[in-house]
Amino acid sequence: MSPLGSRPAPCSPRHADPLPPRRDEIVQIDGATKRALEIGRQRLLIGAALFALAFLAISGRLVDVTLFGDGTEPRIAGQPALAAPIAERADIVDRNGVVLATSLQTASLFANPRQIRDPSEAAKELAAAVPGLSAPELKVKLSADKSFVWLQRNLTPRQKLDVARLGIEGLYFQADERRVYPMGALTSHVVGFTDIDNKGLAGVEQSFDDVLAGGRHPVQLSLDVRIQQILREELQRGIDDFNGIGGAGIVLDAQTGEVLALVSLPDFDPNQAASATPDQRFDRATLGVYEMGSTFKTLNTAMALDSGKIRMSDTFDVSRPLSIGRWTIHDFEPMHRPLSVPEIFMYSSNIGAARMATVVGIDTQKAFMAKFGMLRQVSLELPELGKPQFPADWRPINSMTIAYGQGIAVSAVHVVSAVAAMVNGGLMRPATLIKRSPDEVSDGQRVISASTSQKMRELLRLVVQAGTGKSADAPGYLVGGKTGTAQKRNPNGRGYLPNARLASFVGAFPMSAPRYVIFAMVDEPKPNAHSYGFATGGWVAAPVVSRVVQRIGPLLGLPPIPKDAPEAQNELLTQVSATANAPE
Repeated sequence: MSPLGSRPAPCSPRHADPLPPRRDEIVQIDGATKRALEIGRQRLLIGAALFALAFLAISGRLVDVTLFGDGTEPRIAGQPALAAPIAERADIVDRNGVVLATSLQTASLFANPRQIRDPSEAAKELAAAVPGLSAPELKVKLSADKSFVWLQRNLTPRQKLDVARLGIEGLYFQADERRVYPMGALTSHVVGFTDIDNKGLAGVEQSFDDVLAGGRHPVQLSLDVRIQQILREELQRGIDDFNGIGGAGIVLDAQTGEVLALVSLPDFDPNQAASATPDQRFDRATLGVYEMGSTFKTLNTAMALDSGKIRMSDTFDVSRPLSIGRWTIHDFEPMHRPLSVPEIFMYSSNIGAARMATVVGIDTQKAFMAKFGMLRQVSLELPELGKPQFPADWRPINSMTIAYGQGIAVSAVHVVSAVAAMVNGGLMRPATLIKRSPDEVSDGQRVISASTSQKMRELLRLVVQAGTGKSADAPGYLVGGKTGTAQKRNPNGRGYLPNARLASFVGAFPMSAPRYVIFAMVDEPKPNAHSYGFATGGWVAAPVVSRVVQRIGPLLGLPPIPKDAPEAQNELLTQVSATANAPE
């Protein structure tokens, strides 16, 4: 210890209290600290901003994937990119804008089997969630040594939700598109259908496939679904009444060539096209070609009158069957006397028609049929079009039988197109399924004179007033037309089927100024309790046309014409000696 009162020994620097800093040192320390704090604060702000941006990007992507998936997500790592986002297929609509075909966005399910941990359990759960899937088949797919397998196309929203809830690793959804047909079977043969990848396989879907696949504007058809529905109902009623195996019907605008209705029965649901039978898919109105029977007498009579070789007042002997070689031509209901041209048409005399064709000649007949398009396929906008069948060697017997509709086979579209030209003033316009504006309507090709067309109107009206087509009459609408009953050819090409026929009627209205042509045909009708043993065109098809006219006349804005109106009078009716009822 140091002596009392002496100076203490200096402390070791290790233990001595530090001396307080000078003021200038404090200032220097405060400045450095502030700079360090500012740099730290800036770094924190930059880091926070980067984190915020990353969070926003991730959140946006999650929203995009879950709500607005672009069709390619999610993708499996290392897997080739799936198809680009699907371009929506354009709608098909009727002339009034009613949707006949449209596309719905759906989801399709696929898997990466290499990511499936338990294929057996996953298969069981999937089969329970999606009706129609088979657990054994799914197990095989999910066990495959692949990185991609389709499991189910076009899931419903509920099915997609049920699969998502399973939470199975290795399952993915792909944005997809499904074609749907709101009208179902009503327009099936016209609209057609697509495959699972939305490629057109039939009807307008096939013939306008490129336009629909790349377009954003609807394809508007000439069909009117209201008229289509009426025609389908009445044609089905005719088939049911006479126990037929099928039928066909068409409503055509004679002034524009637009098809307002086209029906083939039986039909099918294009939403379930894979389950349709071949008979349901077969279009009897456009693809089927048939010997049309006496409806062809409209062509034969127009040809005879337009040739100038035959006049309305000329008569032909039909009192006896007409023999040529080993063939004999008979009348269904012999009249046993000479008949004038109007009577031959009204009574539907095969003998009279054959004699008229003989006067005109084979070359003129063949040229006339070609002019009316009977020797070539129609130009309708469908892939299902039948080719006419006619003799390669056009001999006298062929000329005679063709005069009354045997020995030449055409489609229903051929018939309505020809009759339209006969009643509209003599102008042939191609039938179309596309709606036309007034400036798009074809001027048409003149095929008969206007005066011949006027005579054909009178003759067609006469058939309904006093001939074989009385059952087609529709009060107030001045229907004219021609019946047809033809035997069906044996599919093997040898002769005709016994007790198998086609019963048809082709008509137009109003005959004072024809605007619409209607065709109805029933395939293999059988007599019923009310037809007195008959199953001919007058009994079977003519009533169908009558009912259709009465229902669509008001829809088309046509006011009924009174019986005593000047335009309702037909001079031919007072000229012919039709004292007895004509056979039905």
